[in-house]
Amino acid sequence: MTDDRFGPDRYSSDVLADARRAPARRELRRVEATPDLVIEETGTGFCGAVLGLEGKLVRLEDYGGTVRLFPLGSGFLLEGEPVILVAPSAAPRGRARTASGSFAVAEQRARVALPSRIFVEGRHDAELVEKVWGADLRVEGVVVEYLEGVDNLEAVLAEFGPSRERRVGVLVDHLVPGSKESRIADAVTRGPHRAHVLVVGHPFIDVWQGVKPARLGLRSWPDIPRGTDWKHGTLAALGWPHRDQADVAAAWQRILSTVRTFADLEPALLGRVEQLIDFVTEPR
Repeated sequence: MTDDRFGPDRYSSDVLADARRAPARRELRRVEATPDLVIEETGTGFCGAVLGLEGKLVRLEDYGGTVRLFPLGSGFLLEGEPVILVAPSAAPRGRARTASGSFAVAEQRARVALPSRIFVEGRHDAELVEKVWGADLRVEGVVVEYLEGVDNLEAVLAEFGPSRERRVGVLVDHLVPGSKESRIADAVTRGPHRAHVLVVGHPFIDVWQGVKPARLGLRSWPDIPRGTDWKHGTLAALGWPHRDQADVAAAWQRILSTVRTFADLEPALLGRVEQLIDFVTEPR
């Protein structure tokens, strides 16, 4: 899964910086509307993968399965860069990339699921991983499941039975020294399944913070006092509805809709997911 497109420190720089520094009147790059190219239409903010063309219209499908048609031409963003979308030539000049930045595999059916798994803490984690890495995971045959809380991790591993052929990668929220999550992770790394389980984590209290705040028009995520439910406190600080779980779910969908590619996520989250995918797909 890992490729060398990022260089030695693949997440240290702002991938959108070149687009911001470029002259306002520069000639826009022409990009062919090849199948599976992930692109955003600027007028509506609709982001999706190219399904094909209908005359001079391009058909895009978003992560939820919604399909829309847009005229070819200007008014599109590719990884934050304004481009002109054109019909593909008879001999394609390049390969499309997935939302994770990997080269897309043309006309590749999803592989039969591997016995290995990636576990994440909750539904929101799973949905974010699916949106950015879903195409890659289907090619590799990797299934992502959520734990409904890291407290269940040891019981889930005991039931699953990790082995050399059934590796498990685990993504944990708030994996910082002294946290409950770090104590659970340490117990797993000392336990009977340690040879076939990799537990990694990001420092964020919740995976919401793995989305760059700029995608929501924020300079940073709000600081929430200890003892206050982080999600409800965050929504209150942002002035968003936060009365019940339905408001939390609606807020997450609003946040998730701003994620187009890997460039919209924090490096501390990106690197950990890539590490897990490498671990569970490593040749036996």
